[in-house]
Amino acid sequence: METTINISENKETKKGKAPLLVSSPKAAVEPQPKRGFKKGLAIFDFLLRLCATGAALGAAATVGTAQQTLPFFTQFFQFQAQYNDLPTLVFFLIAMAVVSGYLILSMPFSIICIIRPYATTPRLILVVFDTAMAGLTIASGSAVAAIMYLAHNGNSNTNWLPICQQFGDFCQAVSGAVVGSFIAGTLLLFIIILSAFILRRSS
Repeated sequence: METTINISENKETKKGKAPLLVSSPKAAVEPQPKRGFKKGLAIFDFLLRLCATGAALGAAATVGTAQQTLPFFTQFFQFQAQYNDLPTLVFFLIAMAVVSGYLILSMPFSIICIIRPYATTPRLILVVFDTAMAGLTIASGSAVAAIMYLAHNGNSNTNWLPICQQFGDFCQAVSGAVVGSFIAGTLLLFIIILSAFILRRSS
């Protein structure tokens, strides 16, 4: 007579079950900013550069073409005002030309930042040169603004006459160029702040 003893299989000894893996907090991946949001900021940066380019080019073109001639007695004896009569205006024209050229050359880097929103190297290059161009723009605009203040109001202590009473069109054109330079400088400051925000979100 045979006796059969049934031994129940322990569930804990079953093969085929993988041990539970406990993930450590360090293994958790931090959520990245949405790609669409950073791409939108990069597109906005590109649009600001376009506006700043237009303002800088407009300021340079306005100063370069600003001139006025006042006839006096005969056509052979005339008073004329143009940008190269004042070294400050020459400096302003050169500065605006340099800023305009830089902004045009920065467009490909801005497009790269649109295509690759997480790329930090092009953005860092733009921040460095944007800061230099913003300083140049504001410095040249401030210098011409001081000259235009004297041209409009004069200075009795130094016998500086208010020449804008005679050369009204010339002064109006140069004053408009100064406004354009300040607009370009303000846009560059916004671009710098925007780039810093983008880099902060990338870190």
